[in-house]
Amino acid sequence: MIFELNNAVLDVSRHPLSLMATEGQLTCLTGSEPALLTRWLMAMMGFESVAGGFICIDGEPLSADTAPAFRQLMAYAPARLERVGELEPQEPPSPETVFHLRRNRNQPITDAVLAAEIRRIGDHDNNPQVQLLAVAALLGTPIVVADQPTPVAATYLRSLADSGRLLLVATHDEAILNEADQIISVC
Repeated sequence: MIFELNNAVLDVSRHPLSLMATEGQLTCLTGSEPALLTRWLMAMMGFESVAGGFICIDGEPLSADTAPAFRQLMAYAPARLERVGELEPQEPPSPETVFHLRRNRNQPITDAVLAAEIRRIGDHDNNPQVQLLAVAALLGTPIVVADQPTPVAATYLRSLADSGRLLLVATHDEAILNEADQIISVC
């Protein structure tokens, strides 16, 4: 699987972004305000349109028609949980919502499985951000998108990539950046 951005431009940033990520890679976006990095992740998931260039998976361009199929390949771990009802229609769903979607209801994620995955990440403080990442990883999608994951997850993210998953991560954290195969600076 190849995830590609080719001279993609967001309406808020006229600086084009290009990257090519493959399975088994941890690709990090860094160098800009966290809000802009989040918008890039939203564009990569098809929740926001690019003003120029293109985004594609295995040569198939992202469009309004293909975005739902793209998202079936992805699990998203946001920077924070959204309160129920806080989301606007154009915003991505919270992990709680994603977990309860029909296609995810039958996932074998019990409290014990989730607790074991959280321990694998190395969290001992019951950090909600770690829980979000654990749920995203347990969904088993080939692509994991993580927005500003906690530094404790650095080696865990590396292990997900080493297991053949494609990871797209927005971060400024040095521990996570040190584990990256590819670091893309966003202007």
